[in-house]
Amino acid sequence: MRKVVLTLSLVTMMFLAPNTIAASEPGVDVNPESNEPFSIIERDTPSVDNEKWSLTIEMSQDAYDNGTTFEIVTQICTNDGVCDPPEIMNADIEDRIHSISLTPPSDHTYVNWRVKALDSDGNKTNYPHGDWFKTWSTCYYSEGSWGGSDSDGDGCAEKSEDVPGFTLVYSIMALSAAFALITRRQYQEK
Repeated sequence: MRKVVLTLSLVTMMFLAPNTIAASEPGVDVNPESNEPFSIIERDTPSVDNEKWSLTIEMSQDAYDNGTTFEIVTQICTNDGVCDPPEIMNADIEDRIHSISLTPPSDHTYVNWRVKALDSDGNKTNYPHGDWFKTWSTCYYSEGSWGGSDSDGDGCAEKSEDVPGFTLVYSIMALSAAFALITRRQYQEK
């Protein structure tokens, strides 16, 4: 019985090892390797809260010639450690080109994505194997600290353009000041 438990433990560790090795460094996107049956043509990086994120990949000629089809699956994770369930995207497909887009919510950490390839024999293969490709956001919380271009070290910095009417207030103030100067000059000339 002891050998069975030891053998099962070793087998389990072997299957978990690739997932552990594939873990990414916070803030560093995880990208496809050159041996994948596709390549990135265009991708928005970093991803931005409440702004459209787009990905366009090109299937290799060999995969296309073999009748392979792709599904692109995404998953969004937030700074509180919760990830949405994986979602199969409706890709725009033109020959070998597959394009998707989505809008991440406020306070998201990253956009996970993967490609499921289905060959003409019915075999399915996930790319990457085990983990996800990853596009980090402009403000993320990972491993106990904040990072990204929109992080202030204690969270996500507020953007002035997100405040409704912020530029309108300054525009009205500038116009009022200009009007006051013109009126004053006209008054002094009389």
